[in-house]
Formats: sequence, structure tokens, C-alpha cells
Amino acid sequence: MVPSRGIFERQTKKLINAQEGVTKALRQWRFEEEDEIDSNLVLEYIKEAIVNASAGKEAVKKEVSIPQIFKSALAEDKELQKSFNSLTPGKQREYAQYIGEAKREATQQTRLEKSIELIKKGIGLNDKYKNC
Repeated sequence: MVPSRGIFERQTKKLINAQEGVTKALRQWRFEEEDEIDSNLVLEYIKEAIVNASAGKEAVKKEVSIPQIFKSALAEDKELQKSFNSLTPGKQREYAQYIGEAKREATQQTRLEKSIELIKKGIGLNDKYKNC
């Protein structure tokens, strides 16, 4: 659950977004070694988060839209399906978008074939770029 951007947040501007303009949830407050921590301000953020959680406010979760060619492969290969389901929603979305954004079915098939081994190993499509 994520605190909404209430009046308090707009006034203090302590929470930052890792991907500005992309995500509104999972903001964070970063502390540096030399920073003084205002315990009252931290407590206010915690109280606001509790109020939001009590009100049932949650981050909106995006559904993964899986292309038909990928759905068929998942239905035929139970190991692939199990591996795909064990991936994080973000990694699932990466694969679904990568395969689905190809216009030609032949290209989708090629992308699917390249992805199957990575999925079965539990590797995200863009993991090799994230661990630099």
C-alpha cells in the first residue's frame, strides 16, 4: 500500500520517485550519511501511511497482457508456464511486451523462441542491463 500524495507530502516534498513520470507508487525517502533526520517528520509520514492503509488505498497493479502466440506456448509447455508465473510481474510484462510489440507473427515466434530459455532459467529479459 502506498501513501497518497496528500497536502502533507506536497508541502514537505521528501518522497522521491525512482522513475519520474513512469510510476506514482513505491516512492522513497533517501537519507544520506550527513543528513539530520527529523523524527517528527518521519512519524507524520508513517501516520499518513497508516491512514491510507486503513482507508484501503493501494497501488494500482497493471495486468499483464499476454499475446495469443505466447498464451498458446504457455498452455502447451507446463514448465514454461510455471517458470513464467514465478517471475515478477515486471519481468512478465517485459516478456509479454517484447513478444507482443512485434507486428509480424514470424517475428513474434522468433522472439518467443529466444525468450523461452531465459524464462525457464528465471532470467528477466533486461536483467543483463540491470546488473551493470
